[in-house]
Amino acid sequence: MGDLNGKVAIVTGASRGIGRAIAEAFAREGARIVICGRKQDTLDQVAAEIGPAVKPFECHVGRADQIEHLVEFTTREFGRVDILVNNAATNISFGPCLAIDESQFDKMIEINLKSAFRLVKAAAPGMCHRGSGSILNIASIAGLRPQRHSLLYSMTKAALIMMTQSYALELGPKGVRVNAIAPGLIQTTLSEHYWKDDAQRNSVLEKQPIQRLGRPSDVAELALLLASEKGSYITGQTFTVDGGFLLPGL
Repeated sequence: MGDLNGKVAIVTGASRGIGRAIAEAFAREGARIVICGRKQDTLDQVAAEIGPAVKPFECHVGRADQIEHLVEFTTREFGRVDILVNNAATNISFGPCLAIDESQFDKMIEINLKSAFRLVKAAAPGMCHRGSGSILNIASIAGLRPQRHSLLYSMTKAALIMMTQSYALELGPKGVRVNAIAPGLIQTTLSEHYWKDDAQRNSVLEKQPIQRLGRPSDVAELALLLASEKGSYITGQTFTVDGGFLLPGL
């Protein structure tokens, strides 16, 4: 217990699923956390359920001014940002790649990629100044192997992985570690297109050595390791949490 005592974290997209599980794990280990999402009433309920270490803040991560306000709020409440978890994402486009339009392309870039860029730009200077910090980007195995009929999601997650490596390369000498987690099929609202359908779910699980759906807590426990001093020699890496789905022999 207490792996994150005294640390301050921002977790985006934390009203449910993976983001909420990460906030719960961080709070359990002593961190103070600001969670953000688009619905204040939902955030208020989540914060109350996790405990007093959690502060809710309504924020649309696709809007630059709201991201600035999120970081300002966290700094005002807790004095700094030690840990940033870029978890918020969307997937608005299922279908053939040639059917995608520019508005879908732009929105996916804005939410899945530019939000992380803006948040790092706002939070990382303070980390660099203090000589310590941890940034976690929640990517996807779709960023390592393309998903059929999911061009934009795969593309943005692949770019997020490369951003992770580039930030790690430049920020490491300043004491800031940057890593990515690439979940497989985790039972969340975002991925229900895949796991609610019996045929699609079974087509994934029959290929996995661990033949069950992933849980948000499976990702959260790895995030805890990477955010804490136990992960102090790890940076620039992308860790799959996929039940073995991407094993090359399968």
